[in-house]
Amino acid sequence: MSSNSIRILAGNSHPALAKLIAKRLGSDLANVTVAKYSNQETAVTIGESVRDEDVYIIQSGCGEINDHLMELLIMINACKTASARRITAVLPCFPYARQDKKDKSRAPISAKLVANMLTVAGADHVVTMDLHASQIQGFFDCPVDNLYGEPSVLRYIRENIPDHKNAIIVSPDAGGAKRATSIADHLDLDFALIHKERKKANEVSRMVLVGDVKDKVAILVDDMADTCGTLGLAAKTLVDNGASAVYAIVIHGVLSGKALDVINNSMLTRVVVTNTIPHAEKKKICPKLDTIDVSAVLAEAIRRTHNGESVSYLFGHTTI
Repeated sequence: MSSNSIRILAGNSHPALAKLIAKRLGSDLANVTVAKYSNQETAVTIGESVRDEDVYIIQSGCGEINDHLMELLIMINACKTASARRITAVLPCFPYARQDKKDKSRAPISAKLVANMLTVAGADHVVTMDLHASQIQGFFDCPVDNLYGEPSVLRYIRENIPDHKNAIIVSPDAGGAKRATSIADHLDLDFALIHKERKKANEVSRMVLVGDVKDKVAILVDDMADTCGTLGLAAKTLVDNGASAVYAIVIHGVLSGKALDVINNSMLTRVVVTNTIPHAEKKKICPKLDTIDVSAVLAEAIRRTHNGESVSYLFGHTTI
């Protein structure tokens, strides 16, 4: 007989985070085997009953993104055909989130396509964190909980950045101004902005600082760091303008390409990322990397969703 209990399934994208979430919920990960046939087809076997259960599938958009997305879709569909009561896709980092608008002729809106695929596969609910653009929630026909890393970032700044009362929050581009001003307001700090001009994607040509950072600890805040070219140039701009130290706090640390070399050779004192994307191996190469653990936030969101409690409490509070 079903107890309608929480069943946590994990794909291959971030097993460490899935284990942390399961541990916080006092549960074990369900027995799932995700493998590949010799022709590279993905094969999923769910080794225990999920009939009439509340299923949460944890899969982050990182690493081999297309393979991991396909794994997630197949796992959702396998649970649907196995008569799960409700299926929630937990995507700490939403795949294709940057392709959220038609910014040039004939450009695809891939984030909408991913939303359609998740819905068609059988997802009843989606939990994610710090979407690149909050409007992506509107791409879905099912409920979406977009959790925020901001409370965890605020706690990190207060507890781990010395002299944070003499700091200034800096947004590395105009798009992140809202996020940075929100953090600055909560900490009662000043705010600065860097205007960047791009010649082509992922390449910044020139940066202009708006605001005074002289003799202050500059804290760069962004939602995603990919090649880290922006952060490296921003740190140099801030130091050239008199900043005493430069920290970077990013929610999704993609850290692809030459990102680690850029960080190691930059003026950045420390780069802080959350564990929505695995980076344990990268920390061995880059001593400047530090981690904010968000497993507690995701676990609490799962617990509240399962019990029918409000999730909005998590938008402004951290969990211990």
